[in-house]
Amino acid sequence: MSDLDRIDLSIIRELQKNGRITVTELASRVGLSKTPCQVRMRRLEDQGYITGYSAMVNQTKLGQSHVAFAQVTLNDTSSKALAAFNAAVKQISAVEQCHMMAANFDYLLKVRTKNMAEYRQVLGEQISSLPHVLQTSSFAVMENVKDRGL
Repeated sequence: MSDLDRIDLSIIRELQKNGRITVTELASRVGLSKTPCQVRMRRLEDQGYITGYSAMVNQTKLGQSHVAFAQVTLNDTSSKALAAFNAAVKQISAVEQCHMMAANFDYLLKVRTKNMAEYRQVLGEQISSLPHVLQTSSFAVMENVKDRGL
């Protein structure tokens, strides 16, 4: 991050707030003209600071309002077992996020489904049958207070 100056960081912050902002508006907000702003954006993308752009979606309107977190403990944490789990968990569409943890369990999964019944099915039929899963614990979300780092 030492390669980034305050303008680069401002560009990143503005794009996090609105990925559809025009380059002209972005340039104005960060204090540059259009061409230098485009050059900086391209450099930030090329260097991997900006990895893509996406739309924020109202999951409730799409019928996917239930969120639960599942702690997963494996019975084997060898490199081969971790790789097998990592590859398999990526195939479960209901799993929005998967984090390997430094804790008394191995993974924390954010799972989004239509309702608790669907979550139970995903947990029982898909997550629990992933390679090397020993046990799971679930935590249902009651309210989403903050969902992004803005």
